[in-house]
Amino acid sequence: MNAGQALWPSLLPPGQQGDDALCAVSAEGVRVRFADGRELLCGTSGLWNTNIGYGNPVIAEAVAVALRDASYLSVFRYENSYAREAATALVDLCGADHYGRVLFSTSGGAANDLVMKVARLHHALRGDARRKVVVGLRGSYHGLTFGSFALTGDDLGQSVYGVDQRLVRHVAPNDPAELVSLLGRQGSQIAAVVVEPVLGSGAVPLTEEYVDALLRLRDEHGFLLVADEVATGFGRTGSFLASQRWSGQPDLVVVSKGLTNGTMPAAAVVVSTEVARVFSDAGAVLAHGETQAGTPATCAAILATIEEMRRLDAIAAGRRLAELLDAELDRMVADRPDVTGATGVAASGPCDCAAGTGRPCRKPRSRPWSRRSGRRVPSCTPDRTASSSSPR
Repeated sequence: MNAGQALWPSLLPPGQQGDDALCAVSAEGVRVRFADGRELLCGTSGLWNTNIGYGNPVIAEAVAVALRDASYLSVFRYENSYAREAATALVDLCGADHYGRVLFSTSGGAANDLVMKVARLHHALRGDARRKVVVGLRGSYHGLTFGSFALTGDDLGQSVYGVDQRLVRHVAPNDPAELVSLLGRQGSQIAAVVVEPVLGSGAVPLTEEYVDALLRLRDEHGFLLVADEVATGFGRTGSFLASQRWSGQPDLVVVSKGLTNGTMPAAAVVVSTEVARVFSDAGAVLAHGETQAGTPATCAAILATIEEMRRLDAIAAGRRLAELLDAELDRMVADRPDVTGATGVAASGPCDCAAGTGRPCRKPRSRPWSRRSGRRVPSCTPDRTASSSSPR
C-alpha cells in the first residue's frame, strides 16, 4: 500500500491499494487503460454498467447540455421536467400496460432500501401492517447499504456491521418447496419477495418453473414480487428486462447500472399501476428522498442511453453476442479439463472452473447450470463445480 495515498477504494485489500496496475486512467469502447501503461479488454462491462461501451459521445453531450441548461434540480419536494420525461420513457419501455410510476434513486443498493419501504408501507395502507418481512434468495447480491446489505443472501459480515436482519428471510433459489414452507409459517407477515432474474453472484438464472411458482405464490399469498434487475436490465439477458420474458410481471422492478450506461450514480424503481394506486388513493407520502436522485444530468443520461440503445439496436446486438459467447463457452467446456461448465443467460457468462488438482477453485454455491435450458446439469466430476463470481 502507498502510505501517502488519500484514496480508500471499495473492497480492495490494503496490500493492493496504491498499485498502478489497478488504477484505471481512461476507457474507450471495450478497453480500459491503466496507470502502469497497460490497455486491457474489459470483460465485465465495467461492473455490468457499460452495456453499449465506454465513451459514448451522445450520452456525454446530453449530460453536458443538461448541466449547462439546468445544473441541479431535484425531485425532493419538487419535480423537474427532465425527471418527468425520463420516468415516462422508463414506464413505456417496461410496459405502460402494467407499470405506472417511477421512483428515482442513486444506486442499486439504495433502490433496494427504497423497495423495502414501498412494500411495507403498501401493505400498511391496505390495513395489513403486520407484513414487514422481506424475503431474498441465498447467494443473491442486492447491495451494501444497510437495507440491501440485510437482503443480500451471502454472508459478507452483516453481523460484524450490526446489520439488522430480523425482518429478512432467505430461501434457496430455484427451490419452490422452501419458499412454500416459509409461507406456510409466516405468509401473513411477508411484505415482498425480492429476486434477481439471474443471481449476480455466480450468474445462476432462475428457472421458468421457479418463476412460475413465484407468480402463483404471489397471487395466493398477497406479497409483492420484486425483480432486482440492476445487473440484468438494459439488454444484458437478451431482452430489455429479463422479467419481460416471465409468464407474468413483477410488481416492482429495480434498474441501475445500464440505466445510464454507467455514466451517473443512478437507479430507478418502476412501480406497477396497481401498487402505485394504493399510495395515491390514500394520499400517502413515502418517507424516502435522495439529494442526487432524478437530477437533470442523471435523467438526460437515462434518456440518451435509451435512444442510443434504439439507434444501435443494442438488444439484437446483445443476442448475437450471446450466440457467439454460447459457442465459445461450449468449446471451452469441451476442450479444457479445467472448465467444467458454464452458467448465466445471454451476455452474462461465467465459467465453472477447477484448479489444477481437480478440486474447485472456491467453495461451490450450487451445481452448474445449463446456459441454454436454465436447468441443473451434472458436473464432470464430483468436485469440479465451483462457479467464478461475477460482479453485479
